[in-house]
Parts: sequence; structure tokens; C-alpha cells
Amino acid sequence: MAMIVHLQSRRLVRAEDIAAHFEISVRTVYRDIAALGEAGVPILGEAGVGYGLAKGYYLPPVMFTAEEASALFMGGKLVEHLTDASLRKHMESALLKIRSVLPRERQDYLDRLERSTVLMAHGQTLAAPRLSSEALIPIQRGLAERRVLGLDYQGVQRREMTRRDVEPLGLVYYSDNWHLIAYCRLRRDVRDFRTDRICKIQLRSELFSEHAKFSLRRYLENAAREGKFEAAQVKFKLAMMERVRREWHCRLVEERAESDGVVVTLLAYSLGWLADWLLSFGSMAEVRAPEALRQMVAREAEKVLVNYAHASKVSPCAQGPEDLPAPTASPVLA
Repeated sequence: MAMIVHLQSRRLVRAEDIAAHFEISVRTVYRDIAALGEAGVPILGEAGVGYGLAKGYYLPPVMFTAEEASALFMGGKLVEHLTDASLRKHMESALLKIRSVLPRERQDYLDRLERSTVLMAHGQTLAAPRLSSEALIPIQRGLAERRVLGLDYQGVQRREMTRRDVEPLGLVYYSDNWHLIAYCRLRRDVRDFRTDRICKIQLRSELFSEHAKFSLRRYLENAAREGKFEAAQVKFKLAMMERVRREWHCRLVEERAESDGVVVTLLAYSLGWLADWLLSFGSMAEVRAPEALRQMVAREAEKVLVNYAHASKVSPCAQGPEDLPAPTASPVLA
């Protein structure tokens, strides 16, 4: 079946290329081609050129696995949010054709995934999503099949490892990361789990039936209104504001101009993530509030300074005293 699909996607294919693609010997290719011909598949072959399917022959629609259907859905989501309208239109048309040949249970599977997946990065460029297939596939199956997930999760603040059973409710991309929204049986509440902090994930056989009325979009809207975001004030140099507006996927509540920059009030889901992001601005950003965020950035800046402490020992002949870095200065809070 795979060999027919491979031949159908190309006009001519050499036996050597087929062997390399499927990691088999050329002799096995010859045997398989002969078997397909005996089974009635009209394969044409020309010595020294390659094999191809007779014009007009097409394999009936192939049934996608749940994982393949999920991958197509996720690709469509990314195209929908990150490309212009002309490409989105063609992708939507192609996906509709693919979905039309899926069995009903696969269509229902994708419908459930669509209701529980949100990208909060409209019109912006996503960084490389830090979510491997080892984590994505169980999360998507948990969402679509309403199955419990077991997590080994590293907390953001205390960095401790906890084991939790959760009931997955949504998958959201914001603040440069994927987040699993789930009901945590340990905390007995709906919680937000950053997927890059999930060290181990297991798809349980146990099903859950609660949360039938849960709406992911409504949850995110309510979280913003009810102040579940962490508020922070940060002063950026004016030259950085274009980047801030481009990269910040949550909310910029207020911008207040000062003589040497702009003080921005923003809402973040995680102060830990915000601290890492602010460090990337170096001395072009200064945290005003809250104090907890100032301390986070200061601690991380000190760690960076330790990594480059040897720079202060460079020979004065190679570098003038005025060029040496100040060993105690924070690159962000200075």
C-alpha cells in the first residue's frame, strides 16, 4: 500500500530510490513490484528510467490514523494563524477535502480537537514550539477521547517535581509556549501547565465525564477579566517597543512615555516565563514592579554574570579599563 502511494505521488521513480525510501534492498523492490502487478495494479516500467503508475489509476482514499489526522489539524492551525489570506484559503480547501474522506469517528475526533485548541498569536511569528510528538500525541488523544493524563510536572516558582493526574480540557499557544489547560485532581481546580515543564506524560485508560460545559475560549476570557494574569510594570528603551509589541502575545494594558523610554503595564500568565523573556532585552529593559519579578530577573542576571566572570580578567593590554564590564552590574536592572 505504501509503495503504491509513493508511486502515485511521482511520475517516475527508480528502483534504487524506492529501496532507499523504504530502507529495503533493490531485489525486494523488484519482488514487490512484481507482486503488485500480479494483484492488478497497473505499474509501468522502463529500463534505466524507473517505475510509474498507468495514467488514470488512483488509489482509493487512504484512512489516516488518529496521529496523522492530528498532525494535519495542527499544521492547518499554524497555517491559519501565520500566513496571509491567500494561502489560508487554499489550505482550508485542501483540509476540507481530506476531512471529507475520513471516517465519521476521525471527523468527530478532529472536531473535538478544534474546540479545545487555541493559538493566541494572530498575525505574529511563532518561535519554534517546544512540544515534541511524545507529549503532543497523548495530550491530543486525551483531549479528543476525554482520557486522564498522568504528569510528572516541574513547578514554575519552587521548581519542585510533582506527580499529578489531570483531566485535559484545552491546549493553548501563548507567550512563546504551549500550555495544557486541565483539571488537576491534586489541586482540585483548573490549572495551566506549561508543556515544557512536563517531564513525563502518560495517557491513562481511565475516562472522565465531567466538564461537558467547559469552554476554553470562555475560560481564557474570564481569566483576563478576573485578574488571573500576573501584572507587571517594565520600562523599555524606545527602540525596543516595536519588538515588545511584536513578541508579546498576551495583553499590553498601558503604555506611558517617559523621557528615556516607555513604561509598559502588561499581564502575564507566568512571572517565571516573563523573567526569562525580559532577560533577552539586556540593559534595554528594567522591571519596575512587582518586586518578586525584579528578584527573579536579578537572580538570573547574576547567574549569567558568573558564566562570564572570566571576562574581567582579560589583560589590560588587550582591553582598556574603560571597556571592561562592571562585575557587579545587572544587565537588566542597571
